[in-house]
Amino acid sequence: MTHPNFSSLTPDCVLNALEHLGLRSDGRLLALNSYENRVYQVGIEDGAPLVAKFYRPARWTDAAILEELAFVQELAEREIPVVPALDIGGKTLHHFEGFRFAVFPKHGGRAPELEDRDTLEWMGRFLGRIHAIGALKPFTQRPALDIASFGIAPRDYLLANDFIPPDLLAAYRSVADQSLDGVRHGFDRAGKLQTLRLHGDCHAGNVLWTDDGPHFVDFDDSRTGPAVQDLWMLLSGERADRVRQLGDVLAGYEDFFEFDTRELHLVEALRTLRLIHYAAWLAQRWDDPAFKQAFPWFNTQHYWQNHILELREQIAAMDEPPLWQS
Repeated sequence: MTHPNFSSLTPDCVLNALEHLGLRSDGRLLALNSYENRVYQVGIEDGAPLVAKFYRPARWTDAAILEELAFVQELAEREIPVVPALDIGGKTLHHFEGFRFAVFPKHGGRAPELEDRDTLEWMGRFLGRIHAIGALKPFTQRPALDIASFGIAPRDYLLANDFIPPDLLAAYRSVADQSLDGVRHGFDRAGKLQTLRLHGDCHAGNVLWTDDGPHFVDFDDSRTGPAVQDLWMLLSGERADRVRQLGDVLAGYEDFFEFDTRELHLVEALRTLRLIHYAAWLAQRWDDPAFKQAFPWFNTQHYWQNHILELREQIAAMDEPPLWQS
C-alpha cells in the first residue's frame, strides 16, 4: 500500500477534507506548530474556528489512532481537562485522499508556570486523575515504552543508516552501549512495576494553561508505560530544585492515584531513552523538508559531538541515588 506524503497536503486539500465532512471553511487557514503531524487552525463559516490534525502517513495504524482518540474521549467523559476529537457523522477518524485526520475544537491557553508550586500541585492532581483512568484497562493497539523500542531500535537505526560521522562512530557505539546498560540497571533496580495508559509526552508544550487550570493536549505519543514517564519531564534545574518540584507534583498526584516511589529509579533511565529516541526520530524524518528547515543544527559534527557528551553525562546521572534520597 502506498501512502501520500505531506508535500501533497496543500491548503486546498485541507479545506476540501473539511468540506467533505460538511464543514464549510471561510478560507482562513493557519498552520500550527507541529512536525510529526500537520495541524491547522481552520476558520469555519458561521462558527468558531476548528483544529484539523492530519496524521503522518504510515506511522500509526487506524486502530492505534482510534485507540488514542478513544482514551482521550474516556478522560473527557470523566471531566478531566483534555480536548477530545469531534464526533462527525459517527466517526472521530476521517480519511481524505489517502490522509487520516481528526477535527478538534479550538482551545487556547498559555504555557504553565512550572516554577510555581501551586501550578505543579494542580498539574499533579490532573495527572493523578489521568493515570487513575489509564490504569483501568490496557491499550491493545498502541506500543509500550520499553528499552527495545526506545533505545535499541533507535540506536540500531542510527548505526545502520550512516548518520554518525565516521570519526565519531566508535565513540557513539561505545557510549550508546554503556547508556543502554545503565538503563537496564535502572529498570532492574526499580523491579516489576505497574504499567498503564499514559499521555506519553507530558512536557510543558503539551499543556495549555488557563485561569481554570491545565488542559492536556496532543496524546499522539500515548502508550503503555510506568507512571513516572508523565512526571519527570515537568522537573528541571538542580537536584534540590527537582526534589522540591517532585514533592509539589506528588502532593496533588497522590490525592487521586498512588505513586510507587520505586519508579524514581527510572527517571534518568527514561531521560536517556528519550535522548536516543529523539536523535533517531530526527534522523527518520530527515527526508521531510519541514525537518531540515526546523532543525538545521541536526546531523552536523557539532550535534553528534554534543549528543555523545549528553549520553556520557547520563551514564553518570544514572548512577546517582534517586531523587527521594536527597
